[in-house]
Amino acid sequence: MPRLAIAPEVHRDLGALAPAARQEAVVSLRRFLRGATSAPHPERVRNTRDPRVATMRLTVHHRGVVVRQRDVYWMLAVLPDAEAWSYAQRHRFAVNAAGGMAEVWDAAALEAVEPALRRAAESGGRRLFAHVCDTDLLGLGIDTWLLPLVRLMASEATLEALEPLIPESQYAPLSVLADGGSVAEAWRALDACAAVPATSVDVSDLAAALERTPGSAVFVVDAEELDHLLDRPRWCGFPYAVQYRIAYHDGHDGPVLVTGGAGTGKTVLALHRAAHLARTGGGRVLVVTFSQATVADVAAKLDVLVDDARVRARIEVGNVERLAHRIVAEAEGRPPLLVGAPDVATLWQEAAELYGAPHSPAFLMREWEQVILAQNLCTMQEYLAASRPGRSVELDRGERAEVWRAIEHVTGRLRETGRRTLLQLAARASTLLGRTTGDLLGDDAPGHEPYRHIVVDEAQDLHPAQWRLLRAAVPPGPDDLFIVGDPHQRVFDTRIALSTLGMKAETYRLTVSRRLSQETLTWAVRLRGGGPVDGLVDGVTELAGFRAGHSGPRPAVREYTSPDAELAGLVAQIRDWLAEGVPAGAMAVAARSADLVKNAKAALGAAGLRVRVTPLHGLKGLEYRRVALIGVAEGVVPAPGSLTPAEEDPTARAHDLQRERGLLYMACTRASERLYVSYSGRASPFLPP
Repeated sequence: MPRLAIAPEVHRDLGALAPAARQEAVVSLRRFLRGATSAPHPERVRNTRDPRVATMRLTVHHRGVVVRQRDVYWMLAVLPDAEAWSYAQRHRFAVNAAGGMAEVWDAAALEAVEPALRRAAESGGRRLFAHVCDTDLLGLGIDTWLLPLVRLMASEATLEALEPLIPESQYAPLSVLADGGSVAEAWRALDACAAVPATSVDVSDLAAALERTPGSAVFVVDAEELDHLLDRPRWCGFPYAVQYRIAYHDGHDGPVLVTGGAGTGKTVLALHRAAHLARTGGGRVLVVTFSQATVADVAAKLDVLVDDARVRARIEVGNVERLAHRIVAEAEGRPPLLVGAPDVATLWQEAAELYGAPHSPAFLMREWEQVILAQNLCTMQEYLAASRPGRSVELDRGERAEVWRAIEHVTGRLRETGRRTLLQLAARASTLLGRTTGDLLGDDAPGHEPYRHIVVDEAQDLHPAQWRLLRAAVPPGPDDLFIVGDPHQRVFDTRIALSTLGMKAETYRLTVSRRLSQETLTWAVRLRGGGPVDGLVDGVTELAGFRAGHSGPRPAVREYTSPDAELAGLVAQIRDWLAEGVPAGAMAVAARSADLVKNAKAALGAAGLRVRVTPLHGLKGLEYRRVALIGVAEGVVPAPGSLTPAEEDPTARAHDLQRERGLLYMACTRASERLYVSYSGRASPFLPP
């Protein structure tokens, strides 16, 4: 019987067909797997660059392109007849001699650019890889067919221009060498492209190469496996090499931290890791994410990814607030009462008037959250002796004593009414777990769920009190904490390194955005500012090396003369997207202020358009094909009320501005296809010129 390996592009191509054509193609593939007499058969294509390439008729007008070797058929695309023949003629296929992964080459395009490369090389004296010998290049798996072109390259820009035409396993080591890296560093870049390390490589064994390249092919043996693969989203069946390698590693020694820019696949990686731990680990798995909206989204994705009901039952999805609420309620015998933001603001205003002068209510609240709660300081003496990282306004002992009295006023009033803030709730829960961890987490403990693994998404916005709770909620050991986040997308002022909390983590960094086009990424990075940020890791995280995997349209930035005109433009834009066939559920509208959100909902509702409209924070952790951000104007973004006065604390104001930039950057990077940004009046100072 034939062995059919499905490439991710087949999943995409079949999904783009009309329902009747898709059904016809799938039925043809089922017949092929059964070996039926009516099954499609491979037909040779003239003038191919690889003699193993053939096409198979799947519908009246569509063919599958396959590479066949003995009983293995690697199906790479499903296209209309003429496009299928062109694809088969243009491409060649190989096994990387060093890494053993399967490779796809746009050979025709490379042949077309060779004359230009040769002219550029002849006109200048410098050669990009003159410092690297052929033996080292071939040892790194650089294909003998590519080597002459490599020798012609004169600049890094030339290599970057050729990136879409060559496999990642070829580009990655070359990029390191072009940047001045050593051969050893280039080897590490090649290793990072491998999902499954190769102990030995046979370049003639395509089947073994495909087994080592799960992001490029999934083997299916019958109709049931075929349907299972095609009926689920692409991310379920085709994890990228780095995702697969980290997610399916057996037995990390302790905590793992994965950082990466927007769209690098951190959440998908976390989902695959949670599923793997639930299948192979001991005890229950808790997946922690940002908000109730993202809880529902993550839970729905896990329902699709994990089709074994017993495995899925081992995974719980929630946020830190939900975990803290349950722990405190169980310990105290009643649900804890939470205080609302307006009441908290009133209490801090009272405290500032009684004890805080010359410090504002916002200053006092930040001192409490960023110093006292962050370090779990319980007495005035502890506070007087504590360091105050990130707080630029110096306080002498007398001033600290007054600040402590102001904070005691707020905490005392909360105690009198039996209410807590969310951070107080987390601190209380971590204290309870710290006292009775063994009982609460024991496998047989009644009323408590024994987490043996915790997977944390959107980790950059967790407060130290919340980290202490998570650390207390899982016994230290192999695979205890798996953490993913991006400090550049921070939307709260939490900039804690895990090591300062006693969590020494094995670290990885993702650098390729699979969601964003290079045009959107470049624009968003200019908006965010490319400087380093702190948090999660020791030191800082840079955006250097962060790139996109494909090209696309630039973000559309629209200026309007009035708010009404801007809303009319939004309505027109949503109608255009719907007319292009984009479902309403695949798009979102967001704004910084509650009034703008309200006005956008009213305008779209009046036009009969049902699209999700949310504050910018509501986009966190989610992804849409199309995103429209309105009201990105001066005086709105950054939100004036969110900024500390410069005369009170210049460092805090700088942090506030970066937080607001991070919030807008996060919102802009939710769009996988198109981003629309509008404003009336003067543009926000954050928007790139």
